[in-house]
Amino acid sequence: MKRLLTITIMLFGATTLLTAQDTAPGAVQEGTILIERKMVEKADSFLVVDMTVNISGIEVDRNRSVVCTPLIHHGDSLRPLPPIVINGRDRHILYERQERKAEPGLSFVVRRQNKKEQRIDYHAHFPFSKWMEKSELSLVTDLCGCGWEALQNDSSVLFSINMADPILLVPQLAYAVPQPEPVKQRALEGRAFLDFPVNKTEIYPEYRNNPQELCRIRESIESVRNDAYATITDIDIKGYASPEGSYANNAYLAEYRAKALMGYVNELYDFGCASMQVNFEPEDWKGLEEYVENSDLPEKEELLAIIRADEPADWDQREWRLKTLAGGVPYQTLLREVYPALRHSDYVVKYTIRNFTVEEAKELLYTDPSRLSVEEMFRVAQTYEPGGDRFKEVFEIAVRMYPDDPVSNLNAANIAISEGKVEQAKRYLAKAETSPEKQLAEAGIAMLEGDLDRAETLLLPLKDNLGLAEDVANNLEQIATKRAE
Repeated sequence: MKRLLTITIMLFGATTLLTAQDTAPGAVQEGTILIERKMVEKADSFLVVDMTVNISGIEVDRNRSVVCTPLIHHGDSLRPLPPIVINGRDRHILYERQERKAEPGLSFVVRRQNKKEQRIDYHAHFPFSKWMEKSELSLVTDLCGCGWEALQNDSSVLFSINMADPILLVPQLAYAVPQPEPVKQRALEGRAFLDFPVNKTEIYPEYRNNPQELCRIRESIESVRNDAYATITDIDIKGYASPEGSYANNAYLAEYRAKALMGYVNELYDFGCASMQVNFEPEDWKGLEEYVENSDLPEKEELLAIIRADEPADWDQREWRLKTLAGGVPYQTLLREVYPALRHSDYVVKYTIRNFTVEEAKELLYTDPSRLSVEEMFRVAQTYEPGGDRFKEVFEIAVRMYPDDPVSNLNAANIAISEGKVEQAKRYLAKAETSPEKQLAEAGIAMLEGDLDRAETLLLPLKDNLGLAEDVANNLEQIATKRAE
C-alpha cells in the first residue's frame, strides 16, 4: 500500500507539521511527523538539504516499515532524495540480520522506538539543476513497497525552495523642471553695532569699536559692488535703540543714527539708481524677549510676562516695571549684558545677478553656487548622465542652496530614492508641492519599503499622464514581477 503524508503549516512557529491518516491497518497508527528545522542552500554546483525530522508522534507496527521519500519537484521535473526508512522492532531486526544497513547518503534507516521521543538528522546533497531554483519539497510515504509508483502520486508540499536572486525594485522617477527666474534677486544682510556718545547721532569713525564695525559694512557693500555679475538695486538700513530711557528719545536716536549710517555709505559710494531706504525701531523689545527666553535668569518668567503683556501700552511704564522687578536686580543684568546688543543698525544690500550660460554655470556650481538659479543648476544636470555621480551632485547642491524650494526638494528626494535613502527622501518630499511627479516619488518609496499595494494605488491614477506613462508602466511591471517571485 502506498500513502501520502498530508501537511499543515503552523503559522505561529517555524515547524512544519505532517499528519499521517487512514494508513493500512496495523502499519502506522495515526499521529504526526514534525519537521523541526530545515535548511536549503546552494554550495558550488550542489544543492544541500538539511532537516531535523521528529517521528515521536507516530507508532510503527513491529513487523512493518514506513519509507518516507523527500521529493524535489517543479513542473515536470522531479528529483527523489535519499529515503527515510522507519522500521518496526521485528522488521528492523530482520533488516540488520540481512545486513541491509543504510549506506551513507543513500538512505536513512532507523528503528522506531514507539512511545519515545525520536528524531532523525537528515542530510542530502546532490547536483544542482537550474529548475531547482524555484521548486518545492514534498514527502511521499510508501507503506507497501510500491517504490517508484508511490513517487508518481500527488504529494503535499513541505516547503517551497527559492534559490533565485531576489528581484530588486528600481523605481522609475521623474524630475521636476524648474521655471527660470525672471530676475535673479539676491540680498546680503548684516548687523552693525556702532558706538555713539550718549544721546548723540553723529558717527565718529574712530570711536571705540566703530573702526571694526564700519569696516565690516564697507566689506559687505564692496563684495557686491566688485562682483562683475551683480547690480545693486537697494540699500536698506534700519536702526534700533535699547529700551533704556524714554521711548520718544529712543525713537529719535534710532531714526537719526540710521540716517547717519546711510549718509556715511552714500559719501563713500555712488549707488547710481539704487533705492535708498531708512527705517527705525525705537526700542528693540523683540530682541530683548529673545534674550530673556534663552536665558537662565531666576526671574525669567516674570520678565517675559512684563515684556509680552498688552498692558501697560505705554512703553516707558513697561520699562519701569522691569526696573522695579525684584528690587531692580534683574534690570541691572539686562543693562549690563543685554541692552548694548539691542542698539544696532541692520542693513540689507539687495542686488540682481545676470543669467549664465551652461558652461559658466558649471564653473560657478563649485565656486559660488549662490549666483545660480535652480533652473540654471537643472540645465547643468542635463549635461550629465542621468543617475551618475555628477548628475546627483548637482541636485544635492541645489537643495543645499535652496532648502525651502519645492522643486529642489522634489528632485533631491528622487536622488535619495535612487540611492535607497528612504527617510531622507521623505524629509525632502515634505517640502515638495503636490504634483504627479511627487506622487510618482511617493510610489517609489512605497516600492522600496515593500508596500506594493500602496505603490500600486499611487501609480494607477498616473497611467494616463502622458509625461509619466512610461515610468508608471515600468514600475507597475516591476511590482507584478515582484508579486510573482
